[in-house]
Amino acid sequence: MVGDSADPKRRRYLLIATSSLGAIGAVAAVTPLVFSMFPSERVKAAGAPVEVDISKLEPGMLLTIEWRGKPVWIVNRTKEMLDRLDKGLDQLADPTSSAGNQPDYAKNSMRARQEHANILVVEGVCTHLGCSPTFRKEVGPADLGADWQGGFYCPCHGSKFDLAARVFKGAPAPTNLNVPPYTYLSDTVLLVGQDSAVKGA
Repeated sequence: MVGDSADPKRRRYLLIATSSLGAIGAVAAVTPLVFSMFPSERVKAAGAPVEVDISKLEPGMLLTIEWRGKPVWIVNRTKEMLDRLDKGLDQLADPTSSAGNQPDYAKNSMRARQEHANILVVEGVCTHLGCSPTFRKEVGPADLGADWQGGFYCPCHGSKFDLAARVFKGAPAPTNLNVPPYTYLSDTVLLVGQDSAVKGA
């Protein structure tokens, strides 16, 4: 009789133990599959495209992401900022972005895709020695001069870039800041690291 009363308890214990082991096994089997859906740090460093939601990027603001181990800036330029791009063109070393390895869609005064001309996408790395410039969007600060219309300033060696990341003449930086390959997946989602969306994806 004692053995009979112990059997249901033993059965329940074995059922719980077996279920627990089964659940652990299922999690162990699914985990690699789930992680395989996300790019590894090695893949990201090698240049895997990065999706960026810019829906909350307010006018005048800068968003920094990382691609290939480098900062990439995304700036939502206001109409006033865009209007300033035509001022002081004679002070720029390459106003049409004809020098350097630039995508064709960056070879215009906005240095952006025409359908979203207000959005600037540029690598935040000075083309002189690789320092990271600072975003100085204000007009005419004392340390940058009364003719400063806003842009990027590299404090390491004094290179100046306008709000289209075009370098000023006489700066240590030899070329404009680099525009990475990028495309739009929608009006509010960018894909940095790839020039066009993959069809059927």
